[in-house]
Amino acid sequence: MNIIGSKFKEVLTSVLPITMLVMLIHFTLVPIETPMILRFVLGALLVMIGLTIFLIGVDIGVTPLGDYTGTALAKSNKLWIVLIAGTILGFFISIAEPGLLVLASQVSIVTTGEISGTTLLIVVSLGLAVMLALGFLRIFYNIPLYKVLMALYVLIFSLALFTSKEFLAIAFDASGSTTGILAVPFILSLSVGISKMKKDSKASEKDSFGLVAIASTGAIISVMLLDIFQDTTTYNADLEMAITESSALLRPFLSLIPSVFLESLMAITPLVVILLVLQKAVFKLPKREVRKLVTGFIYGFIGLFIFLVGVNGGFMDVGATIGTRLALFDNKVYIIVIGFVFGIVTILAEPAVYVLTHQIEDVTSGYVKRIAVLVPLSIGVGFAVALSVIRILVPNIQLMHYLVPGYILSLGLMFIVPKLFVGIAFDAGGVATGPMTATFILAFIQGAANAFEGADLLVDGFGMIAMVAMAPIITLQLLGLAFQRKTKKKEEVKKHAAL
Repeated sequence: MNIIGSKFKEVLTSVLPITMLVMLIHFTLVPIETPMILRFVLGALLVMIGLTIFLIGVDIGVTPLGDYTGTALAKSNKLWIVLIAGTILGFFISIAEPGLLVLASQVSIVTTGEISGTTLLIVVSLGLAVMLALGFLRIFYNIPLYKVLMALYVLIFSLALFTSKEFLAIAFDASGSTTGILAVPFILSLSVGISKMKKDSKASEKDSFGLVAIASTGAIISVMLLDIFQDTTTYNADLEMAITESSALLRPFLSLIPSVFLESLMAITPLVVILLVLQKAVFKLPKREVRKLVTGFIYGFIGLFIFLVGVNGGFMDVGATIGTRLALFDNKVYIIVIGFVFGIVTILAEPAVYVLTHQIEDVTSGYVKRIAVLVPLSIGVGFAVALSVIRILVPNIQLMHYLVPGYILSLGLMFIVPKLFVGIAFDAGGVATGPMTATFILAFIQGAANAFEGADLLVDGFGMIAMVAMAPIITLQLLGLAFQRKTKKKEEVKKHAAL
């Protein structure tokens, strides 16, 4: 019961603030039709129930599978086995990631099927899997994280020169979406096994961060390559399917059941197969432990199914509707301010951010307090969402006008910031883009892009997740710089006191 209560509390603090804010907007600025607001409330309830069950499944099944796999790989003491096994597991974990499933679905809906959601899922998962293997090599051979990230982002921005505007936004959004509530704990548990294989036996503190950051670049590179090597150059964008109203409360949810059931089954089944194969070949776990892991995957399937039905049945519709109607206001300040508030509320409520801020406090022995991280982080994400809205309202502003200077600053800071904070900052970019960012706020931005004259739904309707992922990279590196200067100042004071 304790695990159910704690997980539900995590999810409740994540979903409830957005729900309350929507109700406030409904009763003040943007009245929403009764059938739609009722579907939103039901959708929010399903999202909370689904995420709770899914996270329990992750704890019982997915994370232990990563731990067992990491330990087994370390015992094998063969790098090639580690790379192959890690790549295969990374691929299937990415495919089951809820945030990526939602993004792929939205891309398919917005492009009326011209960009297949299944294709995007496979391509992104392949990219993550390959870069996960590269991250393993970095840890094993003690290659500095900043050098690897610098090389990868030089490659990314070189490929960006040949990538269409439509795919640029989707590529960077895919990066944030694929490193979510399923992939991150699994990747981190695998990294423990790799660290055990290192010749120095004791993994450095810096190696506990950075693997997620490297893996997430694979999503960007793979989507860019997909665009470069395919023939289609123009796409028809339409959001009508995503914001269609219905007088029937349950009909939209019920109609989704067959497709979502199949989607959830296809996402979780490969992980069960991998468990059974590894159990027979390597693990040799007691039957009771295997049953426990399988039970975890069943929870994961049920939770993912309920979550996706809730998201697609009514939760995202209201986000798109609010964005659409606020974009039609004469005073555009409203939509910018509400976007800013949505960003703050989302990041403050994100369970992964809660874990990250505690981790930073622990790593710095309490010197960097949670609140010192949380405040600038939330403000940074708020500005990221607000800037995404401004990009819609000012057609001349392109996504790269934000990302290029943002990443130049991010990569430049790597050379002067303590290396521990480099890994923390880039990993935080992945964990900040959680379920609420990939669902409600994505729909909010797309609704605004769809309604505002002069905006391009496919170009401007994506890219917000990329902005939210970039904000913590800059914010936490600046925090690391401040931490470094305070530490030096403290040491100087001690020296003078000693004299």
